[in-house]
Amino acid sequence: MSTYQAQPHQQHQQQQQHLAWHETMELHELTAFQSNQLINLKMNHHEVKDPQLHGLYLETINSVEQNLRELLNYIPLAPQGTRSVNTAMDLTAFYAGQLLIFAKTSVRNYSIAITETATPRLRQTLQKQLNAAIVLHGRIFQFMYQRGLYPAYDLPKLLANDVAVANKAINL
Repeated sequence: MSTYQAQPHQQHQQQQQHLAWHETMELHELTAFQSNQLINLKMNHHEVKDPQLHGLYLETINSVEQNLRELLNYIPLAPQGTRSVNTAMDLTAFYAGQLLIFAKTSVRNYSIAITETATPRLRQTLQKQLNAAIVLHGRIFQFMYQRGLYPAYDLPKLLANDVAVANKAINL
């Protein structure tokens, strides 16, 4: 008979002082994605002529602004480091970010579609397109990384950029 008794981990009983790394990265992904989409919505909603659809755009804009305000409250809880904020709006970063989001979403969508595919020829086509999407994602990431638009290896800088872009998107 074992004399071992499971004790609750003491850390789980106390409130954590910062976010975990993995949830910080999810926070980054959500903040970056929603900021980029909010800028896009605000840049284009005036083009929508249908009054009901225009209303949906405005509702979505308000909803995403609220989401970002709520998410930004968690940035100070991210693992600590030095943060600097670049206040200049760089549309190159915005457009590259849109491409990166498109490529990342394509990779995910192709991966899911392949798991639902029974026809071998279609599967081959989807695999070819998935591989092309992976290559495209890598090229876009390298473009952004080399120009300092995506500081992937500097978490504080990455989060500072998220805060700056989210605030700019909200205030557009």
